[in-house]
Amino acid sequence: MLQRELNPQEGLKIIKKRTHMNTLQINNLTKIYPNGVKALDGINLKITNGMFGLLGANGAGKSSLMRTIASLQEPSSGSILFNNTDIVKEPNEVRKQLGYLPQEFGVYPKISAEKLLNHMAILKGILDKKDRKEQVTALLQQVNLYQHRKKAVYTFSGGMRQRFGIAQALLANPQLIIVDEPTAGLDPEESNRFLNLLSEIGENVIVILSTHIVEDVRNLCPKMAILFNGEIISEGNPTELVASIDGKIWTKIIPKKDIEAYKKAFDVISTKLVSGETQIRVLSDNKPEAGFDVITPSLEDYYFATLYNQAIKTV
Repeated sequence: MLQRELNPQEGLKIIKKRTHMNTLQINNLTKIYPNGVKALDGINLKITNGMFGLLGANGAGKSSLMRTIASLQEPSSGSILFNNTDIVKEPNEVRKQLGYLPQEFGVYPKISAEKLLNHMAILKGILDKKDRKEQVTALLQQVNLYQHRKKAVYTFSGGMRQRFGIAQALLANPQLIIVDEPTAGLDPEESNRFLNLLSEIGENVIVILSTHIVEDVRNLCPKMAILFNGEIISEGNPTELVASIDGKIWTKIIPKKDIEAYKKAFDVISTKLVSGETQIRVLSDNKPEAGFDVITPSLEDYYFATLYNQAIKTV
C-alpha cells in the first residue's frame, strides 16, 4: 500500500500542535573560555514568540550564545530562563522543548533519512508509533526530502544534509528553535523554502535565527539584535532601526585607488563593486562633498553603520 503524501499545510498542522506565549529571558550572560577568550560579555535579551534575528560577523559570539542557550555549555555568569525554567539548573527540562540546528551537523553513516529521523524522534520522546510516523513523513516533505527518504544520509549533498538537520530540529513540536547559520550550503530555492517554513512555524514558537546574512533577517524577523565582540550593540525592529539613519547614507562612485583617501576624509561604512566600479557608502548628517547622492538606507547600511560606530568607540 502506498504511503499517502501530506501536503505542506497538513505537515504544518502536525508540527504546530501547541500554541502559547513563550519567553526567553537572558540576564547579564557572560562566557569566558579556559584560554581566556571572553566570547560573551553581559548579554541581556528578552525574546518572545516569533522570529528573532541575531546578526553578527563570524567570531562575534553568535555560536557561543546559541550553544549556551541550547544548554550545551554553561555560562561563566548570568542566567537564562525559558518560561521561568532555569536552563543552567534544569537543562533536561529545556531540552524537551528545544529544536537546535548547529552550524555543523553530523550524521550517522549508512542509515536512511527516514530511519535516522525516526530514531531521533524516539530519542526526543515521540514514542507513539503513529504519531512518530506522521511527524517524520510531514517533516521530510516540508524540507523536500521525502523522495530521498530511503537514501543513506551520508550520500546526501551538503544542502540536503542541512535540510535533514532542519527536519530533526523540528521534531517533537519544539517551543524554542535555534538555527545557527542555517542557509549555509543551500541554493537560493532551498534557502527560500527553509526560511518560509521557519516563518510559518515562528508564528507560534520562538525561533532564533543566528546569521551573518543581513538579507535573511530583513525578510523574516520583526525583532533583531546585533552582536559585536560578545556584546549586544543594537536591538529593535529592523524597519525602525533603518529609519534612524534615513537621510544619513550617501553614495559615490570613485576610482579604486582613492579608497584610502576617502576613508581618511569621511566615515566610509562600506565599499563594493558595481558594474566594475567602486561604490562607497558614507555615514553623514550632511552631504560630504560634490558628487555624493543621498540614498534610501537598507538594513545592511544600518548594520555596517552600527559596526563602524562601535569600532570607533573601541579604538
